[in-house]
Amino acid sequence: MSTPSSPPPETAAIQANHSLTIFEAAEQKTALLTALSNSSESLEVNLSGVDDIDSTGIQLLLFLKQEAQRQQKTMVYTHHSPTVLGVIELLNLAAQLGDPLLMPRGETA
Repeated sequence: MSTPSSPPPETAAIQANHSLTIFEAAEQKTALLTALSNSSESLEVNLSGVDDIDSTGIQLLLFLKQEAQRQQKTMVYTHHSPTVLGVIELLNLAAQLGDPLLMPRGETA
């Protein structure tokens, strides 16, 4: 489940929690699209609480980036969990997601 957090005035923020897998995709998609639609200029999605992600979750993250662009808004993924970082690295998607990735000390993307 995704929960709202306190954003700066022009940026909405939401916390993605637990799983971004095929089993939660519809619920997560609805929550994230609602947050994007309700944001005035940009949406920040905190991924620190994501402990499980599969290809459906990655597709959802990519889709939301495209949808934000279509709505002429900015979407930024922040605080990537180790699980999310691992999948992004495995699939070589750092460039497509377009956000700075903070890797643990001594590692590179």
